[in-house]
Amino acid sequence: MPSNRVVKVRSTGDSVSAQEMREGIAAIQQELKVIAQFPEEVERAAAEAAAAPRLPELDRTDIPFVTIDPESARDLDQAMHIERSGDGYVVHYAIADVGAFVTPGDPVDVEANRRGETLYGADSKVPLHPTALSEGAASLLPEEVRPALLWTIRVDDTGEGTDVQVERALVRSRAKLSYEAVQADLAAGRAPELIDLLREVGELRLAREAARGGVSLPLPEQELVENDGHWELEFRRLTPVETWNAQISLLTGMAAASLMVYARVGVLRTLPPADPRDVQRLHRTARALGIEWPAEQLYPDFIRTLDPSLPTHAAMIVACTRLLRGAGYVTFNGELPEQAQHSALASEYAHVTAPLRRLVDRYAGEVCVALCAGTEVPEWVVAAMHELPDTMAGSGRLANQYENAIVDLCEAELLHDRVGERFDAVVVDLDEKDKRRGDITIQDPAIEATVTGAGELPLGEEVSVELVEADPRTRKVGFRLA
Repeated sequence: MPSNRVVKVRSTGDSVSAQEMREGIAAIQQELKVIAQFPEEVERAAAEAAAAPRLPELDRTDIPFVTIDPESARDLDQAMHIERSGDGYVVHYAIADVGAFVTPGDPVDVEANRRGETLYGADSKVPLHPTALSEGAASLLPEEVRPALLWTIRVDDTGEGTDVQVERALVRSRAKLSYEAVQADLAAGRAPELIDLLREVGELRLAREAARGGVSLPLPEQELVENDGHWELEFRRLTPVETWNAQISLLTGMAAASLMVYARVGVLRTLPPADPRDVQRLHRTARALGIEWPAEQLYPDFIRTLDPSLPTHAAMIVACTRLLRGAGYVTFNGELPEQAQHSALASEYAHVTAPLRRLVDRYAGEVCVALCAGTEVPEWVVAAMHELPDTMAGSGRLANQYENAIVDLCEAELLHDRVGERFDAVVVDLDEKDKRRGDITIQDPAIEATVTGAGELPLGEEVSVELVEADPRTRKVGFRLA
């Protein structure tokens, strides 16, 4: 399948029945050895922990936090509040404190270290922690007092973070907001001041990203959408609110990285610099697509000029994904790693804002709490850090396999009775070894698939393709140039 696939799942027409999807997903879970259920001892330990968390003394339930997530989300890692401070801002970011419930070496901890991260696919989420914690006692649900890691980050009038502190505290979210509802409120002019401040800080952070030479690809997301027991696929672009919200998470991750780099202990999310040969190859692709790319223009600035609604630009964006491969984690204690940066962000960066869904965030959060308190990093964190990169690499591979297999299944189910039909598509990528093969995007239904032709495929052009294979059993979908 295409290398640019980005899969999210949301519940919101009708296409594939829930029963067909569940049967196919059960087969995928068996094939990938994914066990959704938790062992009985893990569920029991989670229930006991949910009933008796270790609560901090600091009470910051006075801060009017809100969460902004997909409408159906229950595993709420992050709650936010922003206020003005002189010419700048103070960002309060509360992150679910998994450490208040999970004890190193207990059954929940052992199982989380085995799983690594939550797996997503249709309505078959396989959580990192039992739902008694991830969707219950540890989740930052509205009007519930919760233990959290409270990040306080001061931001100046240019969007640059100037000071950071993280400490354990009790917090209380006032409301569970959704991206769609907040975006609608903005459009109607009725958004609260917090959302206006989120927009201000988000836009400033985006400008800082551009000034640093950071880059994000404006790829549309392929989503599985549920309605009345049926599933269909859609393409969608991130709303501005999602982009601004993501910038707060990135701000926090960069602040965490700065703490750990200064202290020379921790775990970073890294991405190697783009290979100059790949950049040269992309210059040739741009020429082939007829897109102007001045020789003196750096690739992050070039990518910001692309419009994914244009077929040639969509193909160019897909080609640019090869610059962002090789992400991983690196741990260190006493000596900084040789390659510590996340090249897409042009900065050091750490994952700390999703501990309910990603194992590494709990460890990185514990490091930062200790550094801000002036205490030693817990020995259990130091002892486990050397295994984290391999654990997260393995869980990341499994997550990609699982999510892609489920979308492949949905595509095959959608199309299995339409073999022989023709569809309008755009050729977005070519096989480097055989340019008669490539990847296409079809808007209706929202499909990403492979295509073959008698000669070299026309990259970036709109074409007519014929469906030649759609097998739900093998999850294979194939087209040929009509």
